[in-house]
Amino acid sequence: MNYGIALKKAIQSSEIASLVGVYDMFSASVAARHFDGFFVSGFGFAASYYGLPDIGFIAWPDMVDFVQRLRLIFPAHHLLVDIDDGYVDPEVAAHVVANLERIGASGVIIEDQQRPRRCGHVDGKRILPLPEYLDKLNLVLKTRRDLVVVARTDAVAEDEILYRAAALAETDADVLLVDGVRDTDSIRRIRKVIGDKPLLFNQIAGGKSPRLSLPELQDLDINVAIYSTPCLFAAQQAIDDALTTLKHNEGRLPKQGIGVPEALHLLERNATNARRPLVA
Repeated sequence: MNYGIALKKAIQSSEIASLVGVYDMFSASVAARHFDGFFVSGFGFAASYYGLPDIGFIAWPDMVDFVQRLRLIFPAHHLLVDIDDGYVDPEVAAHVVANLERIGASGVIIEDQQRPRRCGHVDGKRILPLPEYLDKLNLVLKTRRDLVVVARTDAVAEDEILYRAAALAETDADVLLVDGVRDTDSIRRIRKVIGDKPLLFNQIAGGKSPRLSLPELQDLDINVAIYSTPCLFAAQQAIDDALTTLKHNEGRLPKQGIGVPEALHLLERNATNARRPLVA
């Protein structure tokens, strides 16, 4: 299967392509019951793999290894991968993109932040000079074959957002993302300056962007919606609740809830998927 072309077709369809953020293999196993596309979130991966905030700690071989394991178990899902700033250098970014495409990633998101980078929905972001980012982006675009490339800007000031969005729309990037966009009027202004270029919207609980339904996003001419953290935040709440209950009950497990049979069924399905060929 050509994963990049498959994701491009989903983006070009009349319905919004919806990708849910996953942070480890088990969260992906649960999410696969509900969504046919995953977003490999840098926020979630930094939290789950390192126990650290998403401020640039991710080493690219760790991300490539994770995506390779995801592709083995989920041979038919879209995999859009957050590669932050491309791990600093243009040459490294291009190398990572080549590796990700080779192992079956569907697409990548590459941003214009300076180091130390921050989550796109928090304060204190700094951005690269536009020519420097464009050099990196264009090298990535020359390196990929069919992989979807999402050009992301973390600009905050309205004038700078529109200036960068217009410049990115002139590149060969497949999709644009303005992360942390504050309101629907801003989305409309961005759409006006980028023309027909597909636009991605990132929702994160507690983030800067408004919470919008898919029909509302459709009305705003959004092509792709990603949900970075619902699995991670739900797991945090559920684990905390379960351990609080266990402690309150003096160590006695509750009678109800997910148990061995349900978890084994999920994992056995994964084993079946792993034996399937990756070619459609």
